[in-house]
Amino acid sequence: MKYFYTILLFVPLLLFAQTKDEVYIDSLLKVISVSKADTVKVDVLCRLSFSYLSNDPAKGIKRGEEALLLAEKLHWKKGMATAYNSIGANYRVKSDYPKALECFFKALEINESIGNKQGVANNLGNIGIVYKKQNDFKNALTYYEKAYAMYETLDDKRGMATNLGNIGILYNSQRKFSKALEYEFKALKIWDELKHKKSCAIWLGNISLVYGDSGVYSKALEYGHRALKINDSLGIKKGIAENYRSIGSFYFGISDDSTLSNSEKVAARKNAIENLEKAKAFAYELGDLVNLQEINELLYKVHNSNDNHKEALNSFRQFIFYKDSVSSERTKEKITNLTTQRELSIRDKEIQIGNQQIEIDRLAIEKKRNERIFYIVGIIALLIVIAIVYRNYKMQQKTNKLLAFEKEKSENLLLNILPAEVAEELKEKGTASAQHFDQVTVLFTDFVDFTKAAEKLSPQQLVDELHACFKEFDGIISKYGIEKIKTVGDAYLAVSGLPIATDLHASNMLKAARDICAFMKQRKEELGVDVFEVRIGIHSGSVVAGIVGVKKFAYDIWGDTVNTAARMEQNSIAGKINISQTTYDLVKDDFECVFRGEIDAKNKGKLAMYFVNQ
Repeated sequence: MKYFYTILLFVPLLLFAQTKDEVYIDSLLKVISVSKADTVKVDVLCRLSFSYLSNDPAKGIKRGEEALLLAEKLHWKKGMATAYNSIGANYRVKSDYPKALECFFKALEINESIGNKQGVANNLGNIGIVYKKQNDFKNALTYYEKAYAMYETLDDKRGMATNLGNIGILYNSQRKFSKALEYEFKALKIWDELKHKKSCAIWLGNISLVYGDSGVYSKALEYGHRALKINDSLGIKKGIAENYRSIGSFYFGISDDSTLSNSEKVAARKNAIENLEKAKAFAYELGDLVNLQEINELLYKVHNSNDNHKEALNSFRQFIFYKDSVSSERTKEKITNLTTQRELSIRDKEIQIGNQQIEIDRLAIEKKRNERIFYIVGIIALLIVIAIVYRNYKMQQKTNKLLAFEKEKSENLLLNILPAEVAEELKEKGTASAQHFDQVTVLFTDFVDFTKAAEKLSPQQLVDELHACFKEFDGIISKYGIEKIKTVGDAYLAVSGLPIATDLHASNMLKAARDICAFMKQRKEELGVDVFEVRIGIHSGSVVAGIVGVKKFAYDIWGDTVNTAARMEQNSIAGKINISQTTYDLVKDDFECVFRGEIDAKNKGKLAMYFVNQ
């Protein structure tokens, strides 16, 4: 019944939005019905084609083709280009990207031939958008830059700002965050000069999303709140809803930081819920199904993190409801219209029957009425029983799925702490025995002058930077089947060759080390001097591995190999990989190394060391 009431409340919003679109389309259809076969009709057909973009692109294509045929008959090239542009836009909405590109390139060719620079700039931007949709970032960037250059020659500030923003979005998709911010800030500057507050709010929101994607949540919140303030002053409810949703997601991202205390995580999740609930209220008022779907999905994740399973289940149900509503919105409209027509038809027939039976005996009428009531009541009772049984069945299904999801989540959490083999042994026996491994390779990393670098950053910036680096390190070692052991402050410890032995343990570790160095170098080039510099030490040998403690247990390794690897790191330099003689003997045929000589290591005496060429 809860779903039923939700549907009843939501239908008026849907009908209102659809009626508004239909009024505009109907007005264009009336103009077409009285228009002569001239350039005015071509223009109206193109407008009608564009008006179908959001609800029926197939009709949009049909109207665009009508405009194209008439423009060709009139030999009106500008109209032909506009028609191709409208057809291409509808194909793009349908995700038929080859057809969309074909139309946009034809429009571009015509506009270039007649010297329509404004049309050329528009076509170039549209082509860039299609390439972006296909994840062809190289071509997308080329056409965005061409569109920007054309708008610049026209001194069209709006076109310039729009394409600068598109370039920024493109770089953000490639996770080139410094480049993305560079272009988004350029676009924001132009909108600010134009005093176009609505666009300023949009681009402030885009900037906050770039900071959020890069994990710099303090900046993400700052620009998100600036966007929200402008949208609130302008009364732009859609923008307000999106800003609250983004701010909520940023707080949820902050709560995932393993360095925070329990109370700090709880506070962050509380802020996330408050902002998401505000977003939900505005999205509901607007009838924004897509936004409601995404907001409820986020609320489900936040409540789940708080172990508030009741609210998590409620948000999950709403997420599924709105997800289904997005895909079936048009179907529901058709069903509503058919139901209304059927009810009217039934009423008309009942009135006719009533008029025809005026002279029928009163007792016969009463008997038939009682029979009808009996059958209707029986059918309704049967339907109610079926509905209750079906609802209970569906709720049980969803509950089972949620329980299975929670079980999978718990197992994934255990696998995130322990190697798979150790986790399996712990689940089966309740304990896990220590093991000796003869041939493994141990890696230590450390950040050079970490204390000095940390003094230049705020606590949140410091945590954000460490999180970004170690998150990338985790991804790199996973690629080579290497086991992460732990982080201690700014140090990172990993081992290759356990719990499953491999002859490639040393080779895999050096490949991972080179990738880490490459990542840190690229990050410094993109973000500047505040980025840390890493030094790496590697040694191969035997270790003992096992679980330490019973509360907040950890998987750890011990032995002289670990100590020697630490000495290799301490005697390395920024941006270099320092390896021992033992490791060198294992990889010398596959990697080019430079002998450094025998260097005095603390508590170890002189040890032969090598730098790995990168």
